[in-house]
Amino acid sequence: MAKIIRTEPGAILSKAVEYHGFVYLPGITARDTGKDIRGQTADVLEQIDAMLEHHGTDKTRLLQALIWVKHINDRPAMNEVWTPWLPGNGAPVRACVQAELAHPAVLVEIMVTACK
Repeated sequence: MAKIIRTEPGAILSKAVEYHGFVYLPGITARDTGKDIRGQTADVLEQIDAMLEHHGTDKTRLLQALIWVKHINDRPAMNEVWTPWLPGNGAPVRACVQAELAHPAVLVEIMVTACK
């Protein structure tokens, strides 16, 4: 049976789960919710980079991204940060939808899956 690796498992979620060479990250939100959508997006992407590196992979190996924004009108500004962060010709499949997020100050939440 293949081993499941859980990074910092908690009562309701883990910071990452690795299984059969795939790395699944939870929805990640900005640490500083006082920032605008661009700042929060940059913060989230920095956290994603760090967690993927911790698991021996990186954004060049992204397979899927699920993005929730508080206001769909913020999507273009979020994409101003998202698009240059992506590796050339390496965009994952993606969904981006408006949603009521867990805290009113949270403007974006991003969840990704990558392979090693």
